[in-house]
Amino acid sequence: MADRAYLTLREGIIGGRYPIGSRMRERELSAELQVSRIPVREAIAQLESEGLVVTQPRRGAVVRQLTLEDIGELFDVRLSLEVLAARLAADRVRAGASTDRLRELMATADRVTRAGDEQAIREANAALHLEIVTLSGNRLLGQTMAPLVGRIRWLFALTSDRDPAVQCREHRELCAAIEAGNPDLAEALAYSHIELGRVPSLTALAGRLPEQ
Repeated sequence: MADRAYLTLREGIIGGRYPIGSRMRERELSAELQVSRIPVREAIAQLESEGLVVTQPRRGAVVRQLTLEDIGELFDVRLSLEVLAARLAADRVRAGASTDRLRELMATADRVTRAGDEQAIREANAALHLEIVTLSGNRLLGQTMAPLVGRIRWLFALTSDRDPAVQCREHRELCAAIEAGNPDLAEALAYSHIELGRVPSLTALAGRLPEQ
C-alpha cells in the first residue's frame, strides 16, 4: 500500500495534480487513496527523500517549490552522472552486452513522438535515460541516480514545450553510438544532448519559477 501510495502521489506531483506549494495532508490523501494514514506517511517520507516534497513549520508536508537554481544544479549533476552512464554503457556493449531493451525503448520513443502524445513522450524519454544507466552496469551509479529520477521526470513535464522531434533525434544518435560500442562518441553525444537542453529549459521556466 505504501508503494502504491508513493507511486500515485509521485505521478500526481509530476503531472501537476498536486501543484508546487500545495499541502500534502495525510488525512485528505488517505481518504483520496483509500488507504490508512501510515502508508501515506511512508510515501510522503520517500517523496521528501527524493526532493519532491518538503516539510515546513506549521504547514507540514508541501510540494517543493522548485527554483531556477535547482534546475541548473540538476543539469550539472546530469552532466556528470548520465554522461558517465553513456560511456560505460557503450563500453559494456563493446564487450558483448545486449542492447535489445535499449532498442525497444528507442522504438517506443520514436512511435509516441510521431503520435504527439506528450505524456507518453515524457515517460518514454525518462525510460530511455534510465535504461542507459542500467546498461552501464554500475550499481553505485544506478543507486545514485535513483533518487533523481523523479526530479528529472518532473523537469521533463515542466518543459514539455521543447521540440520533441529534436529530442528524439538526439536520443536516436546517442543510442546508435551506444549500440556501436563507441564510448567516446556516446559520451560526447550524451553531454551535448543534456547541455543543449539547459538554456531552453531555463528559458521556458523563467517567470514561472523563482531564481532561488
